[in-house]
Amino acid sequence: MASSNFRRLPFRIDRKPEVSLSAEPGRVFTIFSGNLRTEMDRANKTVNNRLISNGARAVAMSASDIFENILAKPKIDPYTNRNSIEFKFRERRFATIRNILKSIIDEKGSASILDLGGTETYWNIGKEFIEANRNRLHITIVNTLEASTENGGIFTYHQMSATDPDLFKGQEFDFVHSNSVIEHVGAYADMQAFADNTRRLAPRYYVQTPNYWFPYEPHFRFPGFQYLPERVRCTLIMRYSLGFFRRIEDKAEAEDIIQHHRLLSSRQMAALFPDAAISHEKFAKLNKSIIAIKA
Repeated sequence: MASSNFRRLPFRIDRKPEVSLSAEPGRVFTIFSGNLRTEMDRANKTVNNRLISNGARAVAMSASDIFENILAKPKIDPYTNRNSIEFKFRERRFATIRNILKSIIDEKGSASILDLGGTETYWNIGKEFIEANRNRLHITIVNTLEASTENGGIFTYHQMSATDPDLFKGQEFDFVHSNSVIEHVGAYADMQAFADNTRRLAPRYYVQTPNYWFPYEPHFRFPGFQYLPERVRCTLIMRYSLGFFRRIEDKAEAEDIIQHHRLLSSRQMAALFPDAAISHEKFAKLNKSIIAIKA
């Protein structure tokens, strides 16, 4: 996710605690915490059907208010919060990465790592291992965003595109790593270029991405968001703050964001990385993420 310029600022929408609608002049009903209280002339039975119809609309409006308030809760960056589900998943992934790096160190005495689309902060998940091997590890980070490194003894940062066919031409690393990046590079042709660089630049690699068929979209935190037409997705992020994004006002920016959030299926990952073993990270017995590993 590091390759996208996420908006992480919290926001809030203030709502009145009740919704009032008029069934007909002089007869009003009100929703309080989901309970319907009808204030009407009970002797007049002719308004019953109308009340049922209006009540259904009111309940729908109340549900919409509840939904917006859920969306409006301030977001805490899950990748710096050690108690978040996302951070715990990353920690579990690093167990596999650590084993690969240990095997490289055992074989060669050191390991050169290319992190496509990553950040230095990401590697905090393996901080103890990295510090213990600081003289045997060097991590080169490539990202389109401008940044600098705090630990120059281990990390080198390059502001470049991971889809550039000339990326580190003539060089080779021991291991290429990428976590939740390939879904952000753009069209499928860009994903292919990303995969080609991954396979060209090291004999071992680890590429993880969210699963298109997992029902919860992790960037916008909206169930089924990835299944909606692009036009609808653009409209939603221009109307609401969703997931990592504050509400987008510019249509061109909204379209660009949607075009750079394209989830992949297991079949697509297998086609992009034909020499890798494809595995899955599960949540609630469903395949949450897809991982392509060549070790």
